[in-house]
Amino acid sequence: MKQEVRNPFERGPFVQIAAFCERVLHEADGVLSLIRIVDVVTHVEKRPDAPDEMPEVRYPLTLVIMLKSGTARGRHEVIVTPQQPSGEKLAPLSMSVIMEGENKAANLLSRVDIPFKQEGLYWFNVYFDKDLITSVPLELRYTRMVTGQASQKS
Repeated sequence: MKQEVRNPFERGPFVQIAAFCERVLHEADGVLSLIRIVDVVTHVEKRPDAPDEMPEVRYPLTLVIMLKSGTARGRHEVIVTPQQPSGEKLAPLSMSVIMEGENKAANLLSRVDIPFKQEGLYWFNVYFDKDLITSVPLELRYTRMVTGQASQKS
């Protein structure tokens, strides 16, 4: 007997937004305002001894995940697993969410303040229970500006 394969987009939850931003405002009417959505961060080292390789830096951002329930109901776990440009996975972030079904939303906000050790594209894989539902990219660029060096005499 052939087993029926269901399309995951027929059941939910559905990802309405998955993004990084600098600030989130909670309006009086319950609506969220996302301020300065970020997908690329440039770290600049501007000094006489600016290193060739990017030093470890931190850029605290807020990860916003807005889900629509669809047919999902009850308490579920949302896990976000950061992955460095090298492919190495970092410690996951886990959140609990209650889905109420239909078109009801669940908004998850989490401050992400991880050490960025490499220049390149970071991925934040978002799992609903054990199913990957989306991935959020964040690119880190490094600019080195050597300044104020004394001129060398021959």
